[in-house]
Amino acid sequence: MKDHHELSQIKLDPEHEPVRNHTDNLPFHQVLAARMQRRTVMKGTMGAALAGFMGLSLVGCGSDSDDDDESGDPAEGGGSAALTLGFEPVSPTDANQVTVPAGYTASVFLPWGTPLAGGYPEFDPQGNNTGAQQEQQVGMHHDGMHFFPIDVNEGGNSSAEGLLVINHEYIDQGAAHPAGPTTLADGSRPADEVRKEIAAHGVSVAHIRRSSDGIWDLVHGSAYNRRVTGGTPMALQGPVRGSEKVVTPYSPDGTRTRGTLNNCSMGPTPWNTYLTAEENWHGYFVCRDEPMPKEYARAGVGTESRYDWELADNGADEYVRFDATRTGGSATEDYRNEPNTFGFMVEIDPFDPEGTPQKRTALGKFGHEGVIFAPAVEGQPVVCYSGDDRRFEYIYKFVSAQPYRADTADGSLLDTGTLYVARFNEDGSGEWLPLSLDDAGFVEKMNAAVGSRVGDIQFDEAFSDQADLLLNTRLAADIAGATPMDRPEWGAVDPETGEVYFTLTNNSQRTEDDVNAANPNGPNPNGHIIRWAEAGGNHAATTFDWDIFVFAGESGTQTVVGDSVLVELDQSNLFNSPDGLWFDGDRRLWIQTDGRWGEPWGNNMMLAANPDTREIKRFLVGPTNCEVTGVVTTPDQTSMFVGIQHPAAWPADAAEGHSRSSVVVVTREGGGVIGA
Repeated sequence: MKDHHELSQIKLDPEHEPVRNHTDNLPFHQVLAARMQRRTVMKGTMGAALAGFMGLSLVGCGSDSDDDDESGDPAEGGGSAALTLGFEPVSPTDANQVTVPAGYTASVFLPWGTPLAGGYPEFDPQGNNTGAQQEQQVGMHHDGMHFFPIDVNEGGNSSAEGLLVINHEYIDQGAAHPAGPTTLADGSRPADEVRKEIAAHGVSVAHIRRSSDGIWDLVHGSAYNRRVTGGTPMALQGPVRGSEKVVTPYSPDGTRTRGTLNNCSMGPTPWNTYLTAEENWHGYFVCRDEPMPKEYARAGVGTESRYDWELADNGADEYVRFDATRTGGSATEDYRNEPNTFGFMVEIDPFDPEGTPQKRTALGKFGHEGVIFAPAVEGQPVVCYSGDDRRFEYIYKFVSAQPYRADTADGSLLDTGTLYVARFNEDGSGEWLPLSLDDAGFVEKMNAAVGSRVGDIQFDEAFSDQADLLLNTRLAADIAGATPMDRPEWGAVDPETGEVYFTLTNNSQRTEDDVNAANPNGPNPNGHIIRWAEAGGNHAATTFDWDIFVFAGESGTQTVVGDSVLVELDQSNLFNSPDGLWFDGDRRLWIQTDGRWGEPWGNNMMLAANPDTREIKRFLVGPTNCEVTGVVTTPDQTSMFVGIQHPAAWPADAAEGHSRSSVVVVTREGGGVIGA
């Protein structure tokens, strides 16, 4: 059994996240190197070659004005002059607490096991809660989250009451059970332990309210309080619905499945629902077929599963489904297709506690880190972006076929449209490559690939239909010629300029042979943040211009354009492994980290950035061993909700290492906007 510390490494260098892209598509670091001019910058006693890249102006790209100055860098103009980072940055620290600037407080809120629904079973810090009780409690390992004002569907923006929706990415078996997970003499696992672990995954919907003295609390007994777990019935929508490759004994017509797993980031929709991302879903399944189906081989499904749920001792159908090995004569007799029902964005309406979650398959099947929507424009298509959080994987964009109409918009807008994948060119331009059998260019590439190996996948038959393509989204992106990236994770769209930002967390698989002006160290431990502007300010465009917003690293790390140093990191803002990303209502860009700790970094952290000037300050440092992930504020920006995942022994009431991932509520003494 892995101990807690080993389990806490899941996000850093997880064994269940092997490199699955073995194509020879031109990697991003080579594209960037071709575009860069080498410049040597000394970092104290550490000599390193950092990238100096050719100036690319993104100013004015989000505007149609002929008077805009399109010759300057974003640091030189544009944006809101009122944007401030009016707090004293906190220093790196390894203290086992949440550290915030002077004048701010951080309070633990809704930790794992908080009674949420039903009979409100109390949390047992020794791990003795049953599976049925966990189905009524807040799940484990908080991740992406969003606050919906209670009156948002009536046009309101309450900052005193709303629904806080929280993802739960994975579990710590050592904390979930009193003595860790049990394996019985015959190799099986107790069914209730498995039920509890499945229930600890998924999503929590919590109706919360702020009292007159500013304290947030759960609204007990509210009909909105709800758990969506790894066992909740769900519908498949979009092109994959009804495909023969999603037929199972549970759904002989291929329209339904059960559960959502490994929920990382998310995205609120323009119609006030919640899309939760299924990231590392592949590790929950086992398949011993030879050869392994291409859908599973490219995804990373293996011959052993992460938690052995398929070995539950009662042999119930709800657990057997995690074994995708062919044992019957058809797909209605075994669960050979069950993994094909995961790896999607899942839509949940938090205001409809009886509603069935919908898996939106047109957005593609891969390791979704999250989704971010461009601002919806009346009469124009809906556009959203998603990153595939693996080394050397891709960034995607979906453009709806139907236009957005505020009065009638709903999730069906996400069921028809075009899925694109990004190619970054060395001259600073970019292209969105369609993944569609209606696109002649893609079909030509696909037909040319038939009979050959694409990476390490033998591609013997063309995709039969769009459902087949989407079930093999990564393979389709390989064929299209997309640019492999260094773990694309969260995205954010600047609400004023329309520029799109994405974190590229790190890439431990980069070797010394890959060293170049943009990525001088092999492996690449620190990552960076990329951004682009769509052509003409139109998010549905098929071309864009891109640059690097900031390189992460130690003190002295510089981001430069020509001879201008735009950012030089120091003790107030050094960081590594950018992960979470979010713009607040005033355009502060909040950056969260999930990387290495210790000297010189301290614990993982959250920083705030000014997108116009690239000023960056450290705002929060999490407790020992944690990842800081998930951030949102109330509309008035006076309460901020931040996720603390997999801390070592936190909060203070953690018993015998049974720590509890949690939300923390950050407020400003005397009130006021967070970060201003």
